[in-house]
Amino acid sequence: MERRQFLKVSAMSAAATLLPAGLANAAPAKKKAAVSDKIRLGFIGLGQQGRYLWGSFVKMDDVRVVAGCDVYDIKRDRFAREVKNYYLGKGEKKPVVDLYEDYQDLLARPDIDAVVIAAPDHQHALIALAALKAGKDVYLEKPMTLTIYEGQVLCKAVRKYGRILQVGSQQRSSEEFAHTCNLVRNGELGKIERINVYVGRNLDPHSGHPVDCKLPRMEVPAGLDWDKWLGPLPESIYYHSDLDPVITPEKNEQLWGAWRWYKVMGGGLMTDWGAHMFDIAQWGIGKDLSGPCEVIPAGYGYYDRLTYKYDNGIVMTEGPVAPGNKNPGVRFYGREGWIEVHRGQFTCSDPKFEMKKGVADADVPYEARAGHHRVFIDSIKSRIDPNVPVEVGHSSCTVCNLGNIAAALGRPVVWNPIVQKFMGHDEEATKLLHYEYRKGYKLEL
Repeated sequence: MERRQFLKVSAMSAAATLLPAGLANAAPAKKKAAVSDKIRLGFIGLGQQGRYLWGSFVKMDDVRVVAGCDVYDIKRDRFAREVKNYYLGKGEKKPVVDLYEDYQDLLARPDIDAVVIAAPDHQHALIALAALKAGKDVYLEKPMTLTIYEGQVLCKAVRKYGRILQVGSQQRSSEEFAHTCNLVRNGELGKIERINVYVGRNLDPHSGHPVDCKLPRMEVPAGLDWDKWLGPLPESIYYHSDLDPVITPEKNEQLWGAWRWYKVMGGGLMTDWGAHMFDIAQWGIGKDLSGPCEVIPAGYGYYDRLTYKYDNGIVMTEGPVAPGNKNPGVRFYGREGWIEVHRGQFTCSDPKFEMKKGVADADVPYEARAGHHRVFIDSIKSRIDPNVPVEVGHSSCTVCNLGNIAAALGRPVVWNPIVQKFMGHDEEATKLLHYEYRKGYKLEL
């Protein structure tokens, strides 16, 4: 694809977005918003990431933050207090912010145009599906879903209900990553032969894969509905403050929720950072709506790294992208050179690949930078898919989950990315595409 066909705007601009072929205008309008209308947003999940998100959206002149939902009352109260204080600072006398414990009550509001979902991963699919059914557009945090099957359902739901869904893979709207993928897809590196992707290491010192949760049981804090927090997960999972950190009016979270590291409720760093970095790798090599054909776990035979093989001969491995560099990132190797990219960092084998330094809001936390969020609001108005629509979010999330499945089985798996099935009647792997929700929870279109 030529440069002019691939990327026509800078990464920090939301004036236009790049879409995979065939997806533009894929979400027909049920109601087209006037340019002057304010998009009324509700937020579901008001923890650390939720705070970053509303803090970005609320600054947009054409957005109104009207409601928030969380199963922990102190987070709801904090949200209302902070949002009201923002609007008071803008000269409003009596700003109104409504609060909900049950997301279904928020979704029942006909005046809410869209929702921003930053709940734990195991709740993503159910909440997003309910929002789509309720006629809401959705900004959904990455990784898009906990399981591959959930992603397949959401892809169908977005198209069935004709809504906009933007996945929070905000690196797609960041200049260093857009510049990198532009060069790769424009052929500047020549034929791409291999890619190194690093997602970091967490509780398991040998891999970024999720581990069993062995946290001791703790008393559930007052004001937290633990049953609602669990959602479709088994009741046998007990509360621990690492999973949903205790906060007070004087003290916010001191750490990110550790639910993401554990098999039963998250995908470890494979999905936490993998949803960012594998996403960039697939974007660069044009596999957004496809994926690898074979996945080989680290330690199998002579493979010392988790290895992905694509039908075009490209081999992608997970591990430090360069000796001594422990930051999550991606390095593309082509026959004409290499490029390495991390958040805020770009290095290359030849000065001709260098990027021109733009004006980045470096003093703003990465999660709160508005470029990616602006894309969502513009997509709501135009009814044109954003730069990370549901199919792309699902494809990137699938790569992460395939790595976890191969690691769990301790052997290679062969995957058909077009029909999204394991080949060779691999029933053992197929069972890991999803898990059984507890009674009362169903994922139905």
